[in-house]
Amino acid sequence: MSLMLLDTASLYFRAYYGVPDSLRAPSGEPVNAVRGLLDTIAWLATTHGPDRMVACWDDDWRPAFRVEAIGSYKAHRVAREVPGTTGVEEVPENLLTQVPVIVDVLGAAGVARVGVPGYEADDVIGTLTERAVREGTGPVDIVTGDRDLFQLVDDAAGVRVLYPARGVRDPDVVDEQRLAEKYGVASGQAYADMATLRGDPSDGLPGVPGIGEKTAARLLERYGTLAGILAARDEGDPGLTATQRRRLQEADAYLRVAPVVVQVARDAPVPAFDPAVPKAPADPDALDALSERWGLRSSVERVRTAFGWA
Repeated sequence: MSLMLLDTASLYFRAYYGVPDSLRAPSGEPVNAVRGLLDTIAWLATTHGPDRMVACWDDDWRPAFRVEAIGSYKAHRVAREVPGTTGVEEVPENLLTQVPVIVDVLGAAGVARVGVPGYEADDVIGTLTERAVREGTGPVDIVTGDRDLFQLVDDAAGVRVLYPARGVRDPDVVDEQRLAEKYGVASGQAYADMATLRGDPSDGLPGVPGIGEKTAARLLERYGTLAGILAARDEGDPGLTATQRRRLQEADAYLRVAPVVVQVARDAPVPAFDPAVPKAPADPDALDALSERWGLRSSVERVRTAFGWA
């Protein structure tokens, strides 16, 4: 009972930038992200044959609980402030208009699309992965261009990440061996601890100044976990240099709250839904109408073939 979890926004952003915007609807609107995402879904279904597939969704791209912990979280990607929210994300207009089409097409096709108010797609993925591991309903393949999700890699539980560094048709298969080879860390949790120390400018996370990826990996190899590193700092362990100890101390306020931001939720209130790969379109007439309206016939046909619809 294999489960494939799609970081949908990551994939449609990648499609938008990777598929020519000359692909347009008969009326002239861009549909490159829509078609690219559908072709990706078709290829993944054909190549990997999952029993269940979930298009995980950002109901909130910048959740309040993360912003409350670290105010700079994704702040540079806010297009405009909106009262009662943490801001509207800056998205190219030609992509923004395609997102509702993606929603409609996935719905008509019957591909499960799941988001949770107040949480990111990463948190949906983390929660569904945790459930699959707990219930023994893996293995789990996570398809994402976001390295943050490497923290979920777990060989024993059958959880890996398909990371499209060279494109979705030739992804890096990220397992514990790959984490060790590429980042010098032994597990998904160690990757999360390393990412906390290193920081991530693309997410507005400062990290610990002066402690980069390699130094963080060496400290984790020595002390096991972030908690172990901080205990060594507080105990004056001689394995830390005076400079490292000082840097970790100066970053103490950040290190107290950063794990809340860096680590994906494993307990988001994901509603009940059917994750099974659809055996037929949920709404064939609507799917046909969308295909005609938006010029998606060839991409929808590839999905039809991949899912084995008669």
